[in-house]
Amino acid sequence: MFSNLLFCDGYKISQGHQYPPNTTEILSYIESRGGYLPSTVFFGLQIYAANLAELIVTKEMVNEAKAFADQYIDSQAFPYLGWMKVVNEHKGKIPLEIRAVREGTTVPTHNVLVTVRSTDEELPWMVNYLETSLMRAIWFPVNVATISNNMKKIIYEYLIATSDEPDVKIPLMTVDFGARGVSSGESAAIGGCAHLANFMVSDTIEGIVYANKYYNNGEMSGFSINAAEHSTITAWGKEHEADAYRNMLKQYAKPGGLVAVVSDAWDLDNAVINIWGSQLKQEVIDSGATLVVRPDSGEKPHEIVLRTLKNLDNAYGSTINSKGYKVLNHVRVIQGDGITEGEIRLILMYVKRDGFSVDNLTFGCGGVLLQQHNRDTFKFAMKCCQAVIDNKKVDVYKDPITDPGKRSKAGNLDLIKLNGQYLTIDRNKNEYPNIPSELDLVYRNGTMYRTQTLTEIREQIDKDIKASVLVNV
Repeated sequence: MFSNLLFCDGYKISQGHQYPPNTTEILSYIESRGGYLPSTVFFGLQIYAANLAELIVTKEMVNEAKAFADQYIDSQAFPYLGWMKVVNEHKGKIPLEIRAVREGTTVPTHNVLVTVRSTDEELPWMVNYLETSLMRAIWFPVNVATISNNMKKIIYEYLIATSDEPDVKIPLMTVDFGARGVSSGESAAIGGCAHLANFMVSDTIEGIVYANKYYNNGEMSGFSINAAEHSTITAWGKEHEADAYRNMLKQYAKPGGLVAVVSDAWDLDNAVINIWGSQLKQEVIDSGATLVVRPDSGEKPHEIVLRTLKNLDNAYGSTINSKGYKVLNHVRVIQGDGITEGEIRLILMYVKRDGFSVDNLTFGCGGVLLQQHNRDTFKFAMKCCQAVIDNKKVDVYKDPITDPGKRSKAGNLDLIKLNGQYLTIDRNKNEYPNIPSELDLVYRNGTMYRTQTLTEIREQIDKDIKASVLVNV
């Protein structure tokens, strides 16, 4: 993540010379300035902080960056002496302080989530030098965690209504299928890790690896199941479709286990009714495994999922749970195509309306989860809010006439909880002196001060989801 010192926007290289004379401290903050949801789920800073703490700036790195900047802008732009001070006086550690709300916390938009303060009076520019890399490290995993979280809320609402075991089922309800749809392996790793804050199933291995490394001390953070793809089915040929399915049962259908088989390579209804529902029915039952049928394609997933459930019910039957909804015998359905937050709700509405429990379903989500959003989805921004100039604290803010929505906050910003609600305040005003900050010290001068486990984060998320959903149910 920090292979050299050029981890900023190009124009920031020269910003060390741009602050007023005698500026000795800069304080900046990060917030979501709004979006299509009222809150975001904070996640991902720990990855960045761990890498920042491991960074050791060397003389060779400084010289390499200066050589680049001399040709890129001019020979006076790069703050060479400042970086050499980091090398010689700070032992290569970045002299900054980062505070942040706890990961897994749901915070209403328009509130401070992170503050970054300089700790060396001669290097105040260092705060916003990190803006580019820090913003990337926050907006993307927060987006994924928030989108995944919203899916979880929707599903949990319907599980409460139709399932006997909503708390057992919910961690398994959405699978990350997004690895192939993102722009890089690092995006898959960070985004996939963020999804795991909400759910425990994923086919994005990079995300599992990152979660294991940064949040779980090497322990396994999620899992997947044996599953077919189109190539492993279509390679048998249309005339041997049943043989392809039988092979999946032979190889993977073990008592108490799960095996997922994509079944729309040619004719989904034929596969469900005639092959799974008749020709291979007894083999499925005798295996003792649960078959998960994947419809996968179609312009109206909600109609296809419901039709598949009905056809499987006709073939295998179902039991009625304590809430009066059908739970299929021996089989389940996973829909992994066209899944959005809205489509999930529509599918669940149809399923519940026709008397099926949500226990019968799992969702797979790819591009919508890891790729089809950007920094403006929740309007993330990092802005300077206070400077110390001539030993005086000075409020710093922007207030563009052309766009009032981009007005930034000013002062010594902090986040507190007042009567159970999050509130961003200016500590300089001393309005709530006895209310503790919700922002923990995460990083200071090369040392990490807070490490959270995925278990802690998931517990906080589940607590917030239950409070939110149970109020609305």
